[in-house]
Amino acid sequence: MMEIRGGGRPQVSFVLPSYNEEANIATALDRTLSAAKRLCSEFEIVVIDDGSTDRTADLVRNAITQHRSIKLVSHRTNRGYGEALRSGFAAAQFDFVFFTDADNQFDMNELELLLVWADKADVVAGYRKVRRDPFMRRVNAWAWNRIVRWLFYVPVRDIDCAFKLFRREALQQIDIESRGAMINTEIMVKLARSGCTIVEVGVSHFPRTSGAPQGAKVRVIARALREVKTMHPRLSKLAPCLPNLGVNGAAGERNGHASINQWTPPAVTSEDWFVPPTEARSNKTRSTKGKTSRNSGKASPRRKAVGADEKGEVAVRLHGDMTAKQGKKA
Repeated sequence: MMEIRGGGRPQVSFVLPSYNEEANIATALDRTLSAAKRLCSEFEIVVIDDGSTDRTADLVRNAITQHRSIKLVSHRTNRGYGEALRSGFAAAQFDFVFFTDADNQFDMNELELLLVWADKADVVAGYRKVRRDPFMRRVNAWAWNRIVRWLFYVPVRDIDCAFKLFRREALQQIDIESRGAMINTEIMVKLARSGCTIVEVGVSHFPRTSGAPQGAKVRVIARALREVKTMHPRLSKLAPCLPNLGVNGAAGERNGHASINQWTPPAVTSEDWFVPPTEARSNKTRSTKGKTSRNSGKASPRRKAVGADEKGEVAVRLHGDMTAKQGKKA
């Protein structure tokens, strides 16, 4: 069993943004409750009803009468995905904040894969090993990822994967401005630029069996593009900080490590492996037989971060610029 902070299981706030999920919400709550009871010492489930026009809110209220750990935050009108997450994060009370959508496209039991890394990182981001969405939705997602990667340094491969675990104090150190689909990009860029450690873990993804997805609607896409235009100058001006092993170095201090070069994260499965930055650099040096590139010691803001696993299951990502600077000082 995964343990946090001296032998105890973690305290987790589960945030479930929902819009017209009448056909899914009861199952989503049952699965979340089951995983939370098994993995957490204390927990709360915060459902954000973003102006649903069906019985989503009524079903959540019925569940609250049976489970005191469930809470409901209601928007009178549909404000958008970003606003739903913002409301959920504001209502969260525990040390760790996990969010996923209420459409049952993820296996809640795989939260354990993220929690294994909870005491080593500020963010543990799932990525869909195989995305099980309709073709056009996958095309839209591919185009969106290309846009945000071209405009920003995005520290994860699947930016909008709705299966992420945050240290609450990390979320509290940034000001989230996005109201729509841009919110995941904004959060991850700001956390990466503030020096937070980000771990990626591959997770399963399943087709939606009930309800209608909102992300492919024209108005949602148009709003996202407007937010990109608004947020680009703001995010581009953010000055990167040195990467650490926690908020302000907290994770490193908790685990008795002075620097990232001395830190080795725990294995998630027997097939996963981790390449520390120092080893990655030394292997590269040996492979070039002592030759030094003209660009040695320099890193593009979009440079792929070091520390990825061979099978694509787990990767530890740091801001590219700062990884290079850390290497100079080592």
